[in-house]
Amino acid sequence: MKLISYNVNGIRSAMNKGFVEWLKEENPEIIGLQEIKAQEKDIDPTIFQELGYELYWFPAVKKGYSGVAIFTKIKPKSIKYGMGLNKYDDEGRMIQADFEDFSFISSYFPSGTTGDIRQDFKYEFLDDIFGYMQDLRRENPAIILSGDYNICHKPIDIHNPVSNKNSSGFLPEERAWMDKFTDSGFIDTFRHFNPNPNQYTWWSFRANSRSKNLGWRIDYHMATKELQNKLKSAVILPDVKHSDHCPIVLEID
Repeated sequence: MKLISYNVNGIRSAMNKGFVEWLKEENPEIIGLQEIKAQEKDIDPTIFQELGYELYWFPAVKKGYSGVAIFTKIKPKSIKYGMGLNKYDDEGRMIQADFEDFSFISSYFPSGTTGDIRQDFKYEFLDDIFGYMQDLRRENPAIILSGDYNICHKPIDIHNPVSNKNSSGFLPEERAWMDKFTDSGFIDTFRHFNPNPNQYTWWSFRANSRSKNLGWRIDYHMATKELQNKLKSAVILPDVKHSDHCPIVLEID
């Protein structure tokens, strides 16, 4: 089974750049999207339904902002929209699809790049999602939390760790949270298979960053340790260019 996570930075923009054609060719069973920046009525859903997908949307209240979605060819047992906390749910930060053997979550963690207020909001989110995931695991131990975490975990995950040491997304507190999260029983599936440097999922639009591969690895498929024996491969697709992010792929049994 092929699972993909992709911050599309606006699904309508991505569709104008060939996203639908790419999705048809890549043909994952499940894809989680972040920053859809649209409601379902803003696009023609039949385009994706004709490819075999059921569509589940969780847009932000604010139009043209944030939002997540899951497109799946496997009918879920249930869908859960949000975390049950309005300050995050109004921003469309999380959607969960429960299947027979596991739960798949598409999540868009807040960015702190616009200043202290949003950085504090990000820290609140990190605290709350950590507790939320621990509670969820007690109900269902087989979980894949995928999406844009807006954090580089280790120096290997960012093109210049020294100059970025004070940048939101690579702050010591954020990286410590990633340590805590993985220590709690979540596997960074990409690093489970790939120890090599210079593997990124996001590039700034400035200074030809993508062509120079001056990137950050901030998108993850994090799987609970109970799924370790089902993990088959994890790759990044840096040559897919519908967004400032690229898709990440996880294959499981």
